[in-house]
Amino acid sequence: MLHGAHMANANYIKFLGTAGSRWVVSRQTRASGGVFLHLCGKRVHLDPGPGALVRCAQADPPIDPSYLDGVILTHSHIDHCSDVNILIDSMTGGGYNKGGTLFAPRACLEGEDRVVLSYVRPFLDDIVTIGPSGAYRLGDLAFTTSIPHQHGTDTFGVTFDVNGTKLAFLVDTRYFPELPAAYAGSDVLVIYVTFLDPPPHPRIMHLCVDDVKEIVRGARPGKVVLTHFGVSMLEAGPAAIAQRLTGELGVEVIAAEDGMTLSL
Repeated sequence: MLHGAHMANANYIKFLGTAGSRWVVSRQTRASGGVFLHLCGKRVHLDPGPGALVRCAQADPPIDPSYLDGVILTHSHIDHCSDVNILIDSMTGGGYNKGGTLFAPRACLEGEDRVVLSYVRPFLDDIVTIGPSGAYRLGDLAFTTSIPHQHGTDTFGVTFDVNGTKLAFLVDTRYFPELPAAYAGSDVLVIYVTFLDPPPHPRIMHLCVDDVKEIVRGARPGKVVLTHFGVSMLEAGPAAIAQRLTGELGVEVIAAEDGMTLSL
């Protein structure tokens, strides 16, 4: 764990939630606040789901959203974006301190299912529409988006370049053959795995543990972090699954916990 002055200049991520299904989110068996990123001097909130603002306040040490430089949405599903408007409001002092950048797919910003309220948009310095295989920058923090995920709406994973270290978030999707190559070369690969076994219906577009094996064997990341757990994953024990995968795959695999800080 990093504290105080050490955190000011460090590169790290903090999991403000590891929930990954409607049942886990609705019961708050695990929190659903997304991920706080402190990278290359920038503070960014990735996918602020239900309770993100509360989890910021409860973090150790607390995360003050007024110091955020940006927010990134990977897609428009409610467990990834429900707190985006209150975070924009908080990071800008209700618009009195205009600033910050929002990065989001078009489906989050346009159409009948848009999730960003019109009245908070002028509070920001910029709103950047992200697309597939794009390159983006927030000051010294550079990141790229993945090929489109298969998740029923515009969904893209993100890979950050942190002083030459590739930190990738492989967010919600069903498995498809091009997925491992899209994340090849990641030094740290965060995989959102919701199911222990293959989902019971093809319309459920989330990964299971067997998918993780295929991805890791194909992408060969330096380290893997599992998150976004559904009920079956929690019942089986994410830490035990991670330990087993480490032995099977020959790559360090760890399971995220709510509040966990990972230093880069």
